[in-house]
Amino acid sequence: MKTLASSETRTEIEQRIAAVTPASARQWGAMSVGGMLCHLDDSYRIPLGEVAIAPVKVPIPRSLIKYTALRSPLQWPKNLRSLPAVIQWVGGTPPGTFADDQARLLGTLQRFCACTTMGEVGHAFFGRMSAADWMRWGYLHADHHLRQFSA
Repeated sequence: MKTLASSETRTEIEQRIAAVTPASARQWGAMSVGGMLCHLDDSYRIPLGEVAIAPVKVPIPRSLIKYTALRSPLQWPKNLRSLPAVIQWVGGTPPGTFADDQARLLGTLQRFCACTTMGEVGHAFFGRMSAADWMRWGYLHADHHLRQFSA
């Protein structure tokens, strides 16, 4: 299973982020390519303790949701709703200059991968997360949105 704890996987994600351009076409969903960069940046800032989120009420045990999302070989479904704190037209960071948003995301990704205190923050849907869980989530979340823009 791919995880951002692997330097090879981290490099793959960095290269895919760098390959996205303002002309990258959306394959599904409503966010723009610039919005996607800001969404990923805001999302990586949650386990860093820079963006606050509250737990979301879920209909099934969090452990089952987390296990399925992080350990299943299935790709994440398209068009899942996100948290208001990381939706650009609600509470998330709105896109600015594409190059600046891209550079900021790459910098935040580096800080995320180097963080040693990620296990202190829970995930809104999955609940308590270990550092290894966050690194797996970090890969899957980026992969999901980079596929959204064919990167």
